[in-house]
Amino acid sequence: MMVNSSISRWSGTLGVCAIIAIVGPAHADPRAVVELFTSQGCSSCPPADKIIGELAKDPAVIALSMPIDYWDYLGWKDTLADARFSARQRAYSRMRGDRDVYTPQAIVNGSIHVIGSDRAGIEGAIDDTTKTGSAMSVPVTMSIIGKQINVSVAASRMPTAAHGEVWICSVSKAVPISIGRGENSGREITYHNVVRNLLKVGDWNGSSGNWTVPLENISRDGVDAAVVYVQDGSRDTPGPMLGAAYTSLH
Repeated sequence: MMVNSSISRWSGTLGVCAIIAIVGPAHADPRAVVELFTSQGCSSCPPADKIIGELAKDPAVIALSMPIDYWDYLGWKDTLADARFSARQRAYSRMRGDRDVYTPQAIVNGSIHVIGSDRAGIEGAIDDTTKTGSAMSVPVTMSIIGKQINVSVAASRMPTAAHGEVWICSVSKAVPISIGRGENSGREITYHNVVRNLLKVGDWNGSSGNWTVPLENISRDGVDAAVVYVQDGSRDTPGPMLGAAYTSLH
């Protein structure tokens, strides 16, 4: 499903729900971040949602679902949708210089877009982006001790990857949804690694950096994982993914 419309601004703060946990460092060297822009109102999306679930089992891939809201008028309002994800998808399109905004759309390492139900295309895009050198070249670690998340981003090993932003995502690993109307009426679909909220941690200038984030700032009902990523550019001008880490909260 295709759409063309203007980019809305990101807004909002994170919900609060305290979690007490002690978790070891997250995997520091994934090959790729795959963002799926999907919708409960899109009949072509369920195969892509399934692929994200399969990719989520691979520790070398951080697979994320980012449900958009621009198909809500078709008869079913997506219960997980967030206008910020729609804005993020359009920002990627603007940076590429095209008008390719559709569902299901997968963005691989912030650089290449492919149809989200094309598993071979996703795998090929992962290979292509990792050959560039800068994508996923910055080690990122995340550890949870008590009520805090400690984030560390290493210094850049590539002169072209020397600036960006650090973000943390609240994630729900599996969310089953019974859809009552629209193109997927009567279906129950499980959405995997659903991003429930985002928080900017800080700016990264190519040097090593460390940040501490209170768990209460990223937690809410149903959130059981977190992802930290450092990305070239900004939220409105997103570039290649430079590094990321994923961890369970409990």
